This record gives sequence, structure tokens and C-alpha cells, in this order.
Amino acid sequence: MSQHVVVIGAVALGPKAAARFKRMEPGSSVTMIDREELISYGGCGIPYFVSGDISDSRALRSTSFHMVRDEAFFRDTKGVDVLTGVEALEIDRSARVVHARRLNDQTPLRLPYDKLVLAMGSTPRRLGLPGETLGGVRHVANLHDAERIRDAVAKGRVKKAVVVGAGFIGLEMAEALTDMWGVETSVVEIAPQILPRVVGPVLARMALRHLRSKGVRFHLGESVREFTGNEAGRVCGVRTDASRLEADLVIVAAGVIPNAGLARASGLDVSARGGIVVNARLQTSDARIYAGGDCVELRHLITGDPFYLPMGSLANRQGRVIGTNLAGGAAQFEGAQGSFVVKLFDKTVAGSGLTLETARTCGFDALSVLIVQPDRAHFYPTREAMTLELVFERGTRRILGIFGFGSAGDALVGRVDAVAAMLRYRPVIDDLSNLEMAYSPPFASAMDIVNSLGNLADNVLAGRNAVLGPDEFERLWNNGNGERPYFLDCREEADARQLVACAGERWHNIPQGRIRERLDEIPRDRPVVVVCNTGARSYEALVTLKESGLEDVASVQGGLAALGSLGAAP
Repeated sequence: MSQHVVVIGAVALGPKAAARFKRMEPGSSVTMIDREELISYGGCGIPYFVSGDISDSRALRSTSFHMVRDEAFFRDTKGVDVLTGVEALEIDRSARVVHARRLNDQTPLRLPYDKLVLAMGSTPRRLGLPGETLGGVRHVANLHDAERIRDAVAKGRVKKAVVVGAGFIGLEMAEALTDMWGVETSVVEIAPQILPRVVGPVLARMALRHLRSKGVRFHLGESVREFTGNEAGRVCGVRTDASRLEADLVIVAAGVIPNAGLARASGLDVSARGGIVVNARLQTSDARIYAGGDCVELRHLITGDPFYLPMGSLANRQGRVIGTNLAGGAAQFEGAQGSFVVKLFDKTVAGSGLTLETARTCGFDALSVLIVQPDRAHFYPTREAMTLELVFERGTRRILGIFGFGSAGDALVGRVDAVAAMLRYRPVIDDLSNLEMAYSPPFASAMDIVNSLGNLADNVLAGRNAVLGPDEFERLWNNGNGERPYFLDCREEADARQLVACAGERWHNIPQGRIRERLDEIPRDRPVVVVCNTGARSYEALVTLKESGLEDVASVQGGLAALGSLGAAP
């Protein structure tokens, strides 16, 4: 029997669900509505349109075969009726009717349904601060916002910009303004690091240092108090609790809020965080109504707890699940774990799962290790350092998360994705040590960096390696002689000579291969901190020192490569 499906929302999940359903039930009908005129676009591409990497906004609305996804496209190629400029007002669940209106003339519409899909997305978080309605203060909610920002910048009306928020969108917009247009850009973030709750502090500092080297200015740990305007009613500055910043443009990227008001008003279950509650089939508390994308709350695959993750990739995959189930299927979307990647000029930050801080907050007895290794064989002429951090549980050895910082290529993302694919199956460290990876010198090392990462975690848990994070090294070094550690550089003399000369008498060099014959030079009444380029030789030096009877010895994770990326080298 044919049925009529109504879809509220036509950006990501809605079109995917509608098209999937029509392919499975060609004889049924679908009506999709959206309050905006522009539909079915790649919202995650907005920063790259603003930057100029994507020259025409229509590219974000086009298929791979260059057809613009508008009302005619959906009608003619997908068999889906689309009504743009239409706002849903009420869901009458007992009568199974959506009451709506046309925004241009307020004409009421009555849309009966057999099944209903809520794909209403999210709304940028407003700060509720003085001056937030001034001209030039933008919240990037849709493609129209992006076009207005791009137009102002391209016409030379923006010399200085302030971005509020150092999450994904905030950093991508800061890059877009700085890199292509040369706009003097400052980022204000209330947290003490960029990408808060997304990566740990060490990788965040590495990324921050890189962004600053590209000219982006940061005000971390500061709260915005107001946006100041000129006589023309346009923004001219931002005042925080510590700074006053000039601005011709302000982009507020302080997160988003799920659009769940319509669901709540119709009596559907909505979580305390504001997301629509759905089951694994993406049904709401009303079995005839499905929901997904930015307006729903999901199950975290590692903790099992509900969480909120607004991402276009999730919305598309959920749309297929919903489309299948609308046609009587039994597809399930079990949850997510927060896999991400963000491009920051010519570097990349990627990750999946729980950070160390989040894991501990969730009750895990968690540890983390960090490694630096070339992204391909060490003898291959073109190679770059890659930094990976692994979060794992002490007793069970279960892997909880992986995060990385490296060049803006596919190598880092490939490693993170390989581990991300395992996380839902509760992998342990041994699985990572023995993970089979494709190998050829132009692409990887024979002992891949993810294998080495698992081996490092295993050695730490077994007590064979005592590690010191690069941030902990920085604290010890800057503490002067308070804790009086003996800093031992175990690289070859030619490699260590410059640092020995610069760091003075606090820095000692004994090559790793000569430690046994020079043990009498190393004090036994002080902590010993061993350093090499990446942490590999310093681990072997640590084994030698412990064998000789020294107990208070630690190897610096990631070595001087990590310290350099962090800006913490002596």
C-alpha cells in the first residue's frame, strides 16, 4: 500500500531520507518542506566558500554531475515534492497532520502524513550580549550567511575580524579570513585551549602554535562582554573581560542548539540537553515519527551515554537509515563516537573517541601516551612527522580514543580512521600493536606508527617505560633547579652539540650507545629525564639506566620533535 511521507527540513538528512525512501517505494509520495529557499547544500563546505577555495556557492548545492539540487531537481530526478519558504508550525499527532505556512504571504498549509521525518537541524547559539544585533555580527547558520560574509570580505570592507569560539567552525573561519583574504583575525575562546573537549591540551597547544605562526591571534580564557558599534549601527569592536579588539566583522561560532521546539510542543520526548530522543531505528517516542541529524541526541558508542554531535556525515548516514525504515526496513543507527578532522592551514588535527580528561570524567581509570614518528619509512626522501595520542583504560587495556596532529594530507586521517573503525568493538592495546596496515616505504613504515603507539602503551602499562609528557617536561625545565632533575640528551654528539651549547650546564649529552661506559657521570640521587629526537632511543636508554640500578628515570614522549611542536624545547 502506498503511503505519504512528510519531511520537515531539506538540508542534509531530509533529502537523503526522502530519496532513499522513494527508491525503495517508488509508488509512495514524499513532500519535503524547508523555511529557507536554498536547500540540500554541503554546510560543512561553508568555510571553504568563504575562503575562496570554492569559488561559487552553487558548488555546495550541486551533485557530482553538476546538477543543482533545487525544487525542480528533486521533483524531476527523485520524485520528491519540495516546498521552500514554508515553515512548520504544529504537528497534530492524533490527526497525523503538519500545519504550516508560506512565509512570503502567510498562506496556511495542511500536510497530512502517514509517516513524518523531523530533519530540522540546529540553530547557532546566541550569546545574548549587548550589541549582538549590530550589523557585521554574523552567526553562520546557512548559505545566505556565508554569502554575506564572503561578499563583505571580497569587497574589501573587512580589515579586522574577531571570531568568537575556537571549535571546528571558529578555527576554519579564522583560517578562511586570514589565509585567502589577509584579514587581521583574532579568536576569542572562553576555555584555556583551542578545540576544548575535542583534543587534549598537548595537541591543542601544537595546533595553536601552528595557527599563531600563520598570523591568527588568540585570546584564550577570555569571555566576551559586549559588541561595540559605531554611529551607523555596525560593529566596530569586541570587549572581553581582558581585552578590547577592533573589528569590522564578528563571527559568532559558539556552538549550536538542536531545533527541537516543534517536537517538544507536540509532546515528543526531548532530552534535558534539548535533543530529540530517538531509538536505534531513529524513531521518536511516536513510532510514526522519525528524527535525525543535528536535532537529535545520540548514544555514545564508548560510554553508552547520550550525547550531542552535530555533523553532516552523521546526518547523511542517518538519513539512509530513516529512508530504509520508512519503507518497512529494520536498519539501525547504533550511535557514534565523535570522529572528526579539521584542516588548519597546512596542518591537520583529527581524532575519535574520548580525550583523557573526558574518559576520566566518565569514570574510566584512563591513561594516555604520545608518540612522534615519520608518516612513511624513515629512509624515504619525503616524509613528515606525525604525532598521535592514545587514550586507554589501565585495567582492561581497552582503547578509548585516538587523536593526532600532522600535515594536511591523508596519512594522519588514515591512521585515525583505522583505529576509529575499531572503537565500537572494544579493542585493546594488543589489537593495536598487531593491527595489519598496508605497507610500502612511500606510504608507511614497516612498523607503522599505530603499531608503535600500541607498543608504547603496552610498555607503559608493564612498567618497562616510564614516560614524561612534553608539557610535564616543560614544567620541570622551567622550574629551574627546584626539583633538580638531571636532563640527559642521549642523541649522538653531533646532533646534541647545539642544544648543549645553548642550554648550558643543565643539559647533558651521553649518546645512547655509550651510556653503559659512562654510568658514573649520571647522579643517582636525582631524577633523570632522558630525551632524544622522538622517544625511541630515550626508551632504550631508560632500560639501560634501570638495569644499572637507577629507579627515578623517565623518557620524554615524542622527544624533541614533540617539544618543538609545543614550543617547549630548552
